[in-house]
Amino acid sequence: MRAWTIRKGATAVKAAGAIHSDIEKGFIRAEVVRWNDCWRGEFGAAQREGAGAAGGKEYVVQEGDVILFRHSG
Repeated sequence: MRAWTIRKGATAVKAAGAIHSDIEKGFIRAEVVRWNDCWRGEFGAAQREGAGAAGGKEYVVQEGDVILFRHSG
């Protein structure tokens, strides 16, 4: 995992663009897990246990979100 700094109130698609412009252009959805639900370091396990949520382009990223960006490309 790696952390990127984004502006407060940024949407998921803009957060994707902070990582790489190609991810922003091909954005499909964001799979979000709170960092404290992901404490074992296993994003997939946290999702399977029901801690995850899917976010669209208008999802506003919250401090502590761990996000897996799905994109075409």
